[in-house]
Amino acid sequence: MTEIVDLSAAAGQLSDLIERVDQDRLGAPTPCDDSTIGDVLDHISGVAQAFRAAAAKELGALTSAVPAPDGSRLRADWRVEIPKQLAALVQAWADPSAWEGMTQVGGVDLPGAVAGQIAHNEIVLHGWDLAQGSGLPYQPDSDSLQACLSALSVMYPPEHLERRQGIFGPPVDVPQDAPLVDRVVAFSGRDPSWTAHT
Repeated sequence: MTEIVDLSAAAGQLSDLIERVDQDRLGAPTPCDDSTIGDVLDHISGVAQAFRAAAAKELGALTSAVPAPDGSRLRADWRVEIPKQLAALVQAWADPSAWEGMTQVGGVDLPGAVAGQIAHNEIVLHGWDLAQGSGLPYQPDSDSLQACLSALSVMYPPEHLERRQGIFGPPVDVPQDAPLVDRVVAFSGRDPSWTAHT
């Protein structure tokens, strides 16, 4: 039986964070290579729309390409619009049929169950990216973090670094007793100690 991941907690936490991001911080750096906060927000918007379409098996322009994050595309009402898109994403993946059969995201055909897990990972990880860049507190719930770490461990095992090409860097070493959020972001190739001043 397909394991269904509840996206609602992670999406709610991300939406709360988005509503607190300062407009003046949109050009600030984030842990995502050369992406600014504005770029990450634009990416979150794109992820929400693409994975909602993938859940509904509405394959087309939203699911066939991977647009580069671009903060200049943000609408003036991004604080309202992106949380709405995240709510629609949650609703789409709450349907058990979204997790069955095949779908498409970023031009890649993949099982619905895998796409749903990736959507959840994106929400959790980019929430952390956004929080680090904006200097705002962000503490995903333990169930969301554990689901994210479990999915990442299966999709990108440390012994198969080639699977991470173009997606994640190599895992970052952290103590075994590090907080769960640090272990999750470190496994995705992010440095848990990153700040906007590093």
